[in-house]
Amino acid sequence: MFGSFHLRPADQIIAILVSFIIATAIHEFCHAWVAWKLGDDTAKNLGRITLNPVEHFEPIGFIGMVLISLGFPVIGWGKPVPVNPSRLRRYFGKRPQTGMAIVALAGPVSNVIQAGLAVIPIQVAVRTGHPLPHQIDFALSWFIFVNILLASFNMIPVPPLDGHKILTGILPAFWYPVLAPLERYGFMILILFLFIGGRAGTSILGGMIDPVQNALFHFLTMGIS
Repeated sequence: MFGSFHLRPADQIIAILVSFIIATAIHEFCHAWVAWKLGDDTAKNLGRITLNPVEHFEPIGFIGMVLISLGFPVIGWGKPVPVNPSRLRRYFGKRPQTGMAIVALAGPVSNVIQAGLAVIPIQVAVRTGHPLPHQIDFALSWFIFVNILLASFNMIPVPPLDGHKILTGILPAFWYPVLAPLERYGFMILILFLFIGGRAGTSILGGMIDPVQNALFHFLTMGIS
């Protein structure tokens, strides 16, 4: 979700921003829907089980998306989906963290699925020798890129990202009291990583994202020359 700054052409800016809006709305919808299915209707009662991007709009996070689309090395996000862990006890008993991990995983998985669906018409075009119209190929390519980026970024095990909730859900229970306090400082840690990376001429967050991003990209685009 970041990189060395350069102002992108207008068509790229639009393609990236629209991709962010769609991908984020589906990402947050999946969090809300899975939480509801696991016994917590908090998000449902707030109208978050919807694909309407307006319901998942977060002003500061959206500004971040706009800046990313322009080429600035920043972070963007949608409105976090509220989840009440105690309501997940219906299925997970004394381990609501497991339920939280499943809810958290739904977001990145949705992004991988979105990227996978967008790859299909490109794969078909390549295999049949009938290229897609340039604008469609261009939009799909950026949609794939944004979704892979969102999935990779959100898997970083630093709060408030999904990766932290997944980590606390799969580790033995005694780790939870150790990792839970990090939630108060997670966003500051992310900003610090971004700032230090920029100052050092490298990207700490990029180092965390790249292996997952490259693996997903390679897996989803196999056969596309």
